[in-house]
Amino acid sequence: MKKVGIIGGSGFIGSHITKVFLENGYQVKVSATDISREDKYQHLMNLKNTENLYISELNVTDSNQLQDFVTDCDYVIHGGTPFLLDFQDAETELFNPTINGTINFLEVINKTPGIEKVVLIASVAGWNTNFPLPANGNDFYDTFDETDARFTSKESHPYAQAKFIANQVVEQFIKNNPKLSFEITSVSPVAVMGKALSDREDSTSSGLQFLIKNKIAPNDFIQFLYENDVPFAMIDVADVAQAVFKATRTKGLHGKDYLLSSETYKVSDIYEMLNGREPHSSAKIVYKNDLAKRDLGIQFRPAKETLNSFSN
Repeated sequence: MKKVGIIGGSGFIGSHITKVFLENGYQVKVSATDISREDKYQHLMNLKNTENLYISELNVTDSNQLQDFVTDCDYVIHGGTPFLLDFQDAETELFNPTINGTINFLEVINKTPGIEKVVLIASVAGWNTNFPLPANGNDFYDTFDETDARFTSKESHPYAQAKFIANQVVEQFIKNNPKLSFEITSVSPVAVMGKALSDREDSTSSGLQFLIKNKIAPNDFIQFLYENDVPFAMIDVADVAQAVFKATRTKGLHGKDYLLSSETYKVSDIYEMLNGREPHSSAKIVYKNDLAKRDLGIQFRPAKETLNSFSN
């Protein structure tokens, strides 16, 4: 039985990934920053095949702990970087854990024998730090895919900048190590929506859906979205999990970074669908998903289905 280690495997996206691997007969090791906080991962015990689930304490900045975590894994999935829109100190809360954590992770993986595949859960911010706004000079509905130039700006949110730099770290690592014994594949989802598997209230993705559903604006960023009726490219959290599973199990994807996206709707239409009503406008395809469809065999569900599931 193959074993997969999932860093961040009890979070919003990670829980769905854990679920897919357990259902497909894998041993699954999930990281916990504090194993005494059972409320952070207790929901995983309701999944199928939990006799093959292991919870292991891990501080990703601790090389020794990270080495212990990945040593007996065939596959390693890293989705443990922070997703924070509100923060006190960008350097300590976003840049350091995201960038230094990625560097530390790659160094440890590179000296660990037996690993066949590494999948990194990146972000659309690795392609465009302006998201959900368009890349420099583009209109809202100009299409974007993996053949377009990556765009970043120092005016972008620190979370987006950190993810962009982390992506550069990965690309440089691959260039510097042309004879790796394992493959590295990245997936870069747009705004991840849908139903969480837990009742935790600390998910930024679930929080954003709650705010839009109830038209709450706790900060200038959310208020800006409402006032400008910004179009949002979305992806279902369960589709992200399937894409990660396929990327892990498919050989020959070394160095690829897949945009994961379904449909784009304005915030006003997202509000309607989150409340069980029909959107006023039709869906657009802005961030194209042709490469993920072709290589990973994913069929992305429509945004209406995803947003309705959040309310049910």
